Amino acid sequence: MRVQSSPLEGVILLEPAVFHDDRGFFLETYRADKLRDVGITDRFVQANQSRSVQGTLRGLHWQWRRPQAKLVRVVTGSIFDVVVDIRRGSPTFGRWWGVTLSADSFRQLYVPVGFAHGFCVVSAQADVEYLCSDYYDAGGEAGLLWNDPTVGVVWPTETPRLSEKDASNPVLDPARSDLLA
Repeated sequence: MRVQSSPLEGVILLEPAVFHDDRGFFLETYRADKLRDVGITDRFVQANQSRSVQGTLRGLHWQWRRPQAKLVRVVTGSIFDVVVDIRRGSPTFGRWWGVTLSADSFRQLYVPVGFAHGFCVVSAQADVEYLCSDYYDAGGEAGLLWNDPTVGVVWPTETPRLSEKDASNPVLDPARSDLLA
């Protein structure tokens, strides 16, 4: 497995070893000991999968009562995946970083606790699977407006397909009570 750090402390891009032959391919999508060797020690307790059509933007989300680290991978299609540092007091607070993940590249993104997460589908359709280090808590979920001008994410579309909830998320404000330390 190849590991690439990001400009945001703790966010890691993983490139697993993929074994191809005339039948197809094989890879390990999760192996606790290899992740531990690169500093990812979270115990993942929930797996989620979403399917979205091109132009769909999901995010930017986090949980404040039951914070979650995530290990994100694309099963079919391609996405532009984004993280935003929401750790109050962090030197990179409010900064974002994005990377393309696709089924063809097999890359995975590790998103530690303290980051808002979201993605935009750039292929005709995409299935995204992510492991979470804590259980979903609807009452403790928070969000950040996808086009918050103070953050300035450069998305691959200016007119995404959004849920009502994501379209009405608030902007990033250091005084928000739902931010993480």
